[in-house]
Amino acid sequence: MVRVVRATPIELATAVQALRDGELVAFPTETVYGLGAHAGYPAALRRIFELKGRPTTHPLIVHIDSLRYLTRWAREVPEAAQKLAERFWPGPLTLVLPRAENVHRLVTGGQDTVAVRVPAHPMAQQLLTAFGGGIAAPSANRYGRISPTRAEHVREEFGADVRLVLDGGECKLGLESTIVACLNGNVQLLRPGAVTLSQLERVVGGEVLTQSTAPTVRVPGSAGAHYAPTTPLSVIPSEELEALVASLTEGGLRVAVLAQHPPLGTYRLTTWINAGQRAETYAHDLYAHLRTLDKAGCARILVQQVPADERWDAAYDRLQRAAAASAAELAADDGSLAAVVPG
Repeated sequence: MVRVVRATPIELATAVQALRDGELVAFPTETVYGLGAHAGYPAALRRIFELKGRPTTHPLIVHIDSLRYLTRWAREVPEAAQKLAERFWPGPLTLVLPRAENVHRLVTGGQDTVAVRVPAHPMAQQLLTAFGGGIAAPSANRYGRISPTRAEHVREEFGADVRLVLDGGECKLGLESTIVACLNGNVQLLRPGAVTLSQLERVVGGEVLTQSTAPTVRVPGSAGAHYAPTTPLSVIPSEELEALVASLTEGGLRVAVLAQHPPLGTYRLTTWINAGQRAETYAHDLYAHLRTLDKAGCARILVQQVPADERWDAAYDRLQRAAAASAAELAADDGSLAAVVPG
């Protein structure tokens, strides 16, 4: 069971003062841990980009504690956005809306839109309420790498570079929020998450566009290559996985495997994780499993392709981007491993 923790008064006061002083604070949400800065403090926002190694054109999500403060950040809240916020906030939904005039361009990646959400984690709610403003927070990891779902992941990633990490236990969901744009009369799904396409359509009472059916704005996590371990990762069709593992290990290559079942054979030089066949559990554990496999000392990570079902869409999205990142890194290298396993 996920351990949900609240901040002590001293921890909370320290975190609030740090944010007001322009420092960064890592904190838990129900999705992943965020690296937070005062959303109205440009120097603190720049520190996020510097520390993560994140391009300044890549927008941040503003976290607020209540729907009633949305109009401080968005100059327009369409009816569809209002319905979605009332249904899914607090929760794992980010809305992209026309930005209010006061929103700094570092938050928006230079665009005329802003991404906002109300997280459900009790510690995040405590922090936001005590702070009394918006906290801009991407995931608390180096840009393009695996998002953190535990406080220890943040410490492993940044060490002393982030002085304050609020430990709220393991994140309940484990994958980033669903992102939906409500712009120009359309509702568009920009990043899949725990809130599915069919759930969105039921609430808005009509079609929700996908990235393939309309132009998109830049949003967090939308880069084609993202969420990647340092070990090259490939997504392998289910029917090909075992034969590929056998072939590679017989050739002397150490491989790590993330599958949805135990191995059918006995393979030497293999680290195998059976992540199971439940979509929610798989998503919750995905990043932790990838971190474990990344530390296994293997040459490649092979991930069994997940089912074609909207409950799996978020995991599918993250794995495809992780594989794309690995393929790009291999192409930039000498290519010696690129020919061994399809990217």
